Amino acid sequence: MTRPAYRARLFATLSPALALSLALTAPAAAQAPEYAAEAPVAAAADPWPFAASDLPKDPAYRTGVLANGMRYIIRPNATPPGQGLVQLWVDFGSAAETDEQQGWAHYIEHMAFNGSTHLPEGEMVKLLEREGLAFGADTNASTGFDTTLYRLDLPRNDTALLDTALMLMRETASELTFDEEAVARERGIILSEISVRDTYQQRSAKDSLAFSYPGSAMAQRFPGGLPETVSAATGTGLKALWERYYRPDNVALIVVGDYDADTVEAMIRERFSSWQAEPPVPAARMGPVDVNLAGKTAIYLDPALAQRITVSRHGPWLGGPDTEEARRVRLRRAIGYDIINRRLERMTRRDDPPFRAAGLSTSDVGKEGRTTSLTVYAISGAWERGLEAAQEEYRRALTFGFTEAEVAEQLANYRAAITANAAGAATRPNSTFVTGAVTLLRDGQVPTTPETALERFTAHAPEITPETVLAALREEVVPLDDPLIRYEGEAAPEGGADALRTAWTEGMAREVSPPADEALSAFAYQDFGTPGVVVKDARVPELGIREITFANGVMLNLKQTALQADRVLLRLNLDGGDLLNTRENPLATGLASFLPQGGLGEHSYDELLSILAGRNVSFGFASNESRFQMGAGTTPDDLELQLDLFAAAISDPGFRSAGEAQSRQNVRAFFARRSATPAAALGFERGRIISDGDPRFSFQDEDAYLGMTFAELRASIADRLDHGAIELTIVGDIDEDRAIALVARTLGALPQREAAFRPYTENLTRTFTQDRSPRVVYHDGPADQASLTMIWPTTDDKDHDTNLRLELLQRVARIALTDSLREELGQTYSPSANASQSRTYPGYGTFGFSASLNAEHVDEAREAMLDTLGRLRDGGIDDDLLLRARQPLLEAYDNLLKTNAGWLQVADEVQSEPWRTERFLTGRAKIAALTAADLTATAQRFLVPDERLEIAVMPRPGE
Repeated sequence: MTRPAYRARLFATLSPALALSLALTAPAAAQAPEYAAEAPVAAAADPWPFAASDLPKDPAYRTGVLANGMRYIIRPNATPPGQGLVQLWVDFGSAAETDEQQGWAHYIEHMAFNGSTHLPEGEMVKLLEREGLAFGADTNASTGFDTTLYRLDLPRNDTALLDTALMLMRETASELTFDEEAVARERGIILSEISVRDTYQQRSAKDSLAFSYPGSAMAQRFPGGLPETVSAATGTGLKALWERYYRPDNVALIVVGDYDADTVEAMIRERFSSWQAEPPVPAARMGPVDVNLAGKTAIYLDPALAQRITVSRHGPWLGGPDTEEARRVRLRRAIGYDIINRRLERMTRRDDPPFRAAGLSTSDVGKEGRTTSLTVYAISGAWERGLEAAQEEYRRALTFGFTEAEVAEQLANYRAAITANAAGAATRPNSTFVTGAVTLLRDGQVPTTPETALERFTAHAPEITPETVLAALREEVVPLDDPLIRYEGEAAPEGGADALRTAWTEGMAREVSPPADEALSAFAYQDFGTPGVVVKDARVPELGIREITFANGVMLNLKQTALQADRVLLRLNLDGGDLLNTRENPLATGLASFLPQGGLGEHSYDELLSILAGRNVSFGFASNESRFQMGAGTTPDDLELQLDLFAAAISDPGFRSAGEAQSRQNVRAFFARRSATPAAALGFERGRIISDGDPRFSFQDEDAYLGMTFAELRASIADRLDHGAIELTIVGDIDEDRAIALVARTLGALPQREAAFRPYTENLTRTFTQDRSPRVVYHDGPADQASLTMIWPTTDDKDHDTNLRLELLQRVARIALTDSLREELGQTYSPSANASQSRTYPGYGTFGFSASLNAEHVDEAREAMLDTLGRLRDGGIDDDLLLRARQPLLEAYDNLLKTNAGWLQVADEVQSEPWRTERFLTGRAKIAALTAADLTATAQRFLVPDERLEIAVMPRPGE
C-alpha cells in the first residue's frame, strides 16, 4: 500500500490554523475596464530558478515576465475538459505587518471584493454566481504568513469567462478603492472570523510558535491579527499597505486548464501590461530562528487538548537551488523519515501501545532555518512511557540506521507512486499543475514531467541503500541534545517541567540495540474458489454503464472512461451499515471503521503494509446509513490485488485487538473536546435533541464507547460479511471483460449471498421531535462565541421533484442568509443553509439555517434569519437570486461526468437503485425549469416559522 511522505515547510504543516480564507467571488460578463497606459521599465534580474537548475522543466509550462515585472505561469491541461483555474499569487502575508497592522493582510484579502475602480461594492459575488461559480466552492482566497492567494475555479473554458476572471484579478492587484464605509461594513465579518477561529487548537498553535520561535514574525504576526488592530484599521492605512506589497514584481498570475497558451498569454498581456511598476521593497522575514535556542521547557494546558510532547531543536537552512542532486538527497532523507515513522506507527498497533501516535520530522522555516521535531501523542496518564518509546526509536535509527528490508519497502512505495504518475501523466487534474506553479513561486521548485521523474528515480534507485539513507538523514536532522521540550494537555504532568526534562535526559543515557530484520510472508489471499458465473450482462444505454450479476448474487457495475489514464476507482457496498444499530444495541457498528486495524486472518495490518508495499491498493471500511462501504483508487495493473484485498476483508477479517486500542484512544480525545467549541457542542447534542434521545442517533456515554470490542462487532456484522448483498462499482481506465474476470475470481467466487439489500423495515422509524421549544446548549470555549441553528423536518428523497426543489431552495437560502447576515449586518463569517433528505428512513429529512456568531448578537441574528425566512415564503425570491443559486448547480451537472469521481457517483448502486439513472438524466432539465414560485411553495410547505427547532449554543455560565 503506497503512502509516500514529503517534507513540508513548517508553516504549511500547521494549516489550517495558520491560513485564513475568505469565500469570495468576482464579476463575469463585465465591460472591459480601461487602465493607465503601459509604462515599460528596465528588465529586472531573471526571477525564475531555471538557470540555476539542471532539471528539465516541463515544456508544457509557459512562464513569462511582463515588462513591469509581473510573472505569469500558464499550463494547458484538458483534465477535466472544458474547465480552468485562475489564481493570483501575492508574495505577501502577515509576516510583513507591523505591530499596529496585525491582521491587515487578511483584511486586504477581504477588501479585494468590496469595491474597485471598475466594480462597485457588492456586485462581484452576484456577477460570478450568475456565471455558475458557487460561493466558497469555486471562489476563495487565503492569507498565510508569507503569501496571499486568490482562486477562481472556472466551470467553462470560454474566453469571455476567462477574460472576466483576469479582469477581476487585475482589479484586485491594482484597482482596489478601500472606501472607508466599505471597510467599516467588512470589519464585523473579520472580527467574527477571528472569534470563530479562536479555538483550542489555534491557541495552542500560537503558544507553540511563541515558545519555539520567540521574537519571530511567525510568533508575533499570526494570520488574522487581533481584534484591537483590526478594529483600528482604516481604508487609508489598508490601502497604503496594499500599495506597498501588491506590486507587479511581487505578484504572479497562474492560469491552468483547457486553454490555448498563446491566447491566454495574449490576454494576460492585454490585461496586466499597463500596471505601473513600483520600486521593490525588502522581502518580509519569517524568523528570526535562533539556532542556539536550547534547554527550555514549557507546559500548556487546555481541557480540550490531549497530551502531546514536542521535542525540538533548530538549525541553519540547508536549502539551495533545485537540482537533480538536491532531489536525490531529499528522497534519501524522506525514506529515512518514512522508515522511522513506520516503526513508530507499528508501535501504535500493539495490544498495549506506548502512545497514540508519534513522528519525527524536519521542516524548513522559510529560508531562515530548519527545525527537527520528535512529537509524541501520549496516552492520557502515560506520557513518560510514550516519550521513552519514541525517544528510543529515534536514537536507534540515528545510531544504527536501517535494514535492507525497511529501505526496500519504502523504495517500493516511491517506485509505485512515481510509476503511476508517469503512466497517468497525460490526464493529470488541474490541481496538480496549480500545485506545481505555487511551489515554483514559493520554493523555486522546477516543475518537471512524471516521465523524467521516473527516469531520474530509476537511475538513482541503486544508490539508495541503508548507508546512503542514514548519511543523508544525519546531515539534516538537528541533534535533539538539550532540546526544547513542550508539553500540552488537559492537566500538567506530575513533577512538572523538571519531570519532562529529567525523563528526556535519562532516556538519552540509555543503551539502544540495533533494529531487528523481520522476514515477510507472501500475500495469503489469491484463491477464493471456483470463479463465479455471470448470470446477467446488460447495459444502461443512455450512460453506457455495464451491469453484471454473478451466480452468487454479487452485483458489478462498470464504466470504462478515458478521463484519467492508468486510474481506476472502486466502491463496494455491503448490506447492513448503521441499520444494524438498534435502540437496544445502538453501538453495534461502532467499531466498524477500525476493522482494517485488526488486519486479516493471515496478516496483521502492519504486515499488510509491508507485504503490499509498492502496490496501489488500500484497505478501508466505513458504515453509513444503510451500507458498509469500502472504497479505493488503484491502477489497472493493481486492480486484481485490490479485488483480492476486498474479498479477503469480507471473507476473513482479522478482528485483532490492536484496533480496539486505537479506538479507545480516539474516544478519550473526542470526549475531552466535545464541548470545546460551539460547533463541537452542537455536534454532540444535535442528534439527541432532534431524535428525542433515540440512542441510535444520540451520542452515548464515554464508557459505552470505551467498552466496545471486536468480539461484539463480529457478532453484529458476521452474518452481513458472510451473506449480505454486495454491489461493486468500478470506473476508469479498465478493460471491461478483464474486470469481469477478476471480480469473478474474487468476490464472484465467494459463497452465495443475498440477491438484494435487506429492507430492515423493523428499524426504519426515525422521527423529528415534536417538542419545538427553544434549546440552549453550552460550550466551554471563549465567552464571546456562539452559534444559532434553526431546523425543520422535511421529507425523504423518494420524490425527485421535491428533492430538487429542496436542493435549489437550500442554495437560494444560503445566498439570502449571506446577503443578510454577512453583507448587510456584518455579523457572521459563515452563515449556511442545508437540506438533507434521507435515502433510508421513510419520511425523514431536515432543512436548516445556521450561523456562527458573537454571543451578543444572537437575538439580532435570529431576527435576520426569520426575515430571510419570510422572504423565502412570501415571494421574495426574485429572478436574479434564483439565477445566482441555480447557475452553479447547472454547471455542476454539466461537469459531473468529466471526472471519474462523477461517474462513480452516477454508476454507484445503479442495479439496486435503478431509478437513480433517470434522476440523473432528467435532473438538469428539471432544475432549469424550476421557478421562484416553485421554491416559494416549497418554503411554505416545509419552513413554517413556528414549527422550527431552534438551538442556540452559548458560553457556559460561570460558576
